[in-house]
Amino acid sequence: MRGPSGFRPMETIRSVSENIAFVREEIARAARKAGRSPAEIRLLAVTKTVDDDRIREAIAAGVDLIGENYVQEARRKIDLLGRPLPWHFIGHLQTNKAKYAVRLFDLIHSVDRIDLARELDRRAAAQEMTLKILVEVNVSGEASKSGVPASQAITLVRSLAEFPCLSIRGLMTMPPWFDDPEEARPHFAALRQLAEAIRREHIEGVHMDELSMGMTNDYRVAVEEGSTIVRVGRAIFGERPV
Repeated sequence: MRGPSGFRPMETIRSVSENIAFVREEIARAARKAGRSPAEIRLLAVTKTVDDDRIREAIAAGVDLIGENYVQEARRKIDLLGRPLPWHFIGHLQTNKAKYAVRLFDLIHSVDRIDLARELDRRAAAQEMTLKILVEVNVSGEASKSGVPASQAITLVRSLAEFPCLSIRGLMTMPPWFDDPEEARPHFAALRQLAEAIRREHIEGVHMDELSMGMTNDYRVAVEEGSTIVRVGRAIFGERPV
């Protein structure tokens, strides 16, 4: 049984693998509705506060990526679980944690300021590597949200493109919470349109291949609007402990 916008109540889905299968079905349905191939969208399992065995279940069930919000938590989990899949950082990154983030993560979704980018670039240079990043954009204008304002995003991207050890791969956003996922659609559309505008600028070294947008409540709408990475936690692992 499904609720609003096709959402199926969590209590009807028992195992992590069943949850993942359901989410993949919904991604495929949304992709086909938008004339896209489901293969264009990667499923990132958000493992904040999730216990190790359930993360192992998600990996075995075939998620594409693992996403963590906190560097310290990720360090412990990566030490224990290794790197069977790429690990992405999806939370707000403090500048003083950049040295750890560079070593731990394959992609950082939340670069939104010059000082953070400068430190990431410096740490990546020390590791003789190129770090892939996304630029986080606050498309809603909410004061409580991280991210560069949409009106300043192209300017920031131009500045970040000057850092030789950073590779800009796309954009990320987190819209406001809505009971009706359709209300998030304009925010997802705005991010896609911004990526298209940046692409037209032909900034050397900048790629707009990735749009990280959509979570448990609204990932279907995000897929319809062009998301390439959906960040899903609750629909895979259930409600987090309070």
